[in-house]
Amino acid sequence: MSKDDRPRPGDPIKPKKPAKVQLASATLQLEAFVVLFAAFALYGLRDSAYERGPFVIASATALWIIAGVLFVTLLVLARTVSRPGGYLAGSVAQVPVLAMGLLLPMMFVVAGIFVVMWVVALRLGGRIDRERAEYDAAHPETAPRVDS
Repeated sequence: MSKDDRPRPGDPIKPKKPAKVQLASATLQLEAFVVLFAAFALYGLRDSAYERGPFVIASATALWIIAGVLFVTLLVLARTVSRPGGYLAGSVAQVPVLAMGLLLPMMFVVAGIFVVMWVVALRLGGRIDRERAEYDAAHPETAPRVDS
């Protein structure tokens, strides 16, 4: 970074996107791809008697429709997590991902890790945002502001 690229006193500072939104969105995006990869595994195991859970989706078409809907839902929720009810919807979306363990038992472990990541994203993101707000209140000269 050259000396000319640095902000000078009085330059408008663009507000940062909230950490809670960034962490929650990233978690949902990663989770969407885990669902996609689990669908590939289920598709590959569809004619095998091994490594399947107590439930079996007999039709490959049904498998891809279910996985596709969950994939798209998670991606949409990742974009809308900052809107009212977004965090609640993201929390509810953890249930069908965890339920994929009934089809592929290893998904209980993987989805469980993502549930923990979701909780950490909400708690840690909220904490980071609170600490940023406290710092900005204590240092108004460096606080982000938008000048029209």
